[in-house]
Amino acid sequence: MAISTNGGSNGGYGARRRGHATSLAEINVTPFVDVVLVLLVIFMLTAHVMEFGIEVDVSKVRGGKESAKEMPVVTITRAGLITLNEKPVNIHDLAAAVKSKFPGAAGVYVRADRETIWDPIAQVTYELGEAKLPVNLVTQPVDEKAKR
Repeated sequence: MAISTNGGSNGGYGARRRGHATSLAEINVTPFVDVVLVLLVIFMLTAHVMEFGIEVDVSKVRGGKESAKEMPVVTITRAGLITLNEKPVNIHDLAAAVKSKFPGAAGVYVRADRETIWDPIAQVTYELGEAKLPVNLVTQPVDEKAKR
């Protein structure tokens, strides 16, 4: 930034009062405007590249002992549709539906599409957790035969 004080000359800017020259301080805003315009151009070029969301791939696990039990399965599709054992259900009625259709359920399996956004999964696990139902997330086993 630069400041102009006009020295002792009037230069047409200051008014003389009782024989003293008044100084006029000017701030040079050109560098500030240059920086702001460069930042604006950078933002405009990169804004379309930003992706709002994070891609999560369901981890593959090596098979251990078979742990599958008969429990209700809540499936969340890529579009966010929630089903309970292949029948569509509202997220607010999910816990009540599980308790009424499966009164002795030890827990619930939650299976989601690999490209499902995290928000519906988090909401489903929250609703089931509030109803004191244990949540088990379904993962995909590694295909050992395909690796050979």
